[in-house]
Amino acid sequence: MKDSDAPLLIVLVLMVLGGAAAWVYRDTLFPGPELVQEVAVPAPVEPTEDPGPRYPMPEVEAAASEDRNLVPLPPLDDSDAYFLLEIGNAFGSGIESLLTREFVIDRLVTTVDNLPRPELSEKIRPVGRLGDGFAPDTGDGDAIELGISSYSRYDALVAQLYYADIDAVYDIYRRYYPLFQTSYERLGYPDTYFNDRLIEVIDHLLTTPKPGEPIVLVRPNVLYEFADPDLEALSSGRKLLLRMGPSNAATVKRILEKFRARLIAGP
Repeated sequence: MKDSDAPLLIVLVLMVLGGAAAWVYRDTLFPGPELVQEVAVPAPVEPTEDPGPRYPMPEVEAAASEDRNLVPLPPLDDSDAYFLLEIGNAFGSGIESLLTREFVIDRLVTTVDNLPRPELSEKIRPVGRLGDGFAPDTGDGDAIELGISSYSRYDALVAQLYYADIDAVYDIYRRYYPLFQTSYERLGYPDTYFNDRLIEVIDHLLTTPKPGEPIVLVRPNVLYEFADPDLEALSSGRKLLLRMGPSNAATVKRILEKFRARLIAGP
C-alpha cells in the first residue's frame, strides 16, 4: 500500500465505502481484462406526497451563515473543480489528486446507491486503484484463500481512516450536501433524500456477516469468486468488507458507526 492511497480516507468515511468499492472492485477478487457493466439505475417512480427526510441535513442557508467567507455553491455540473479544491485544502493534494476530474459527486452518489446491490460498475469509479496487486493465499490442498497477503493491502489505509477527523469530513459533506441531493434526484429519486439513503447504506454495511475462516476462493473463468455461494450472493459493499479481513472490517465498521452518529447529531 502506498501513501497515495489516502483518497479512501475521504471516500470510505465521507461516502460510506462508495469510492472504496468502486476503487478495489476489480483489483482484489476480480483481476483480469476490463469488464464493464452498466450502472444499476432505478426505474422512474410515480410522484407521491413528500413526507420529508427522515434524517434532515441543515439548510444550506444556515450552514453558510456560520462562515461568511464561503462562496455560494456552483451548479452540480460545474462543481468538480470547487469540490476537488476543498478536498485538497482540507486533506492535502495527495488525496485530491487521485480523485477523478469529472462528475466526482455524481460518481460518489451513484456508487453509494449501488453498494447494497450485487454489482458495481467500472464506469463510476471515483478514484484510482490500490497500488499493490491482489495476491491470494494458498491453503490446505492448494485451496485459494483470502488471507494475510490480501488483508495486509488495507492495513495502512484503515489506519489512516482510524485517525480521520470525522468533524472535518462531515463539514465538507454538509457544505456540499445540496449538490449530493441534486445528483441523487437526477439519478432517479426525485422524492427521496440522499442523506436517508446514506444512513440506510451504512446500516446495511454494519450488518455484514462474519464468516468463518478461511474464506475460500474459486476461479471458474477469468474472475475470482467466493466459493461459498452465500458469500458470493452478498452485496458488493459487504463483499468489500470481507475482502479487507476481519480486523480491518471491524475497524471500518466502528468508523462508520462514528460517522453515522455524526450525521444524526447534525451541526
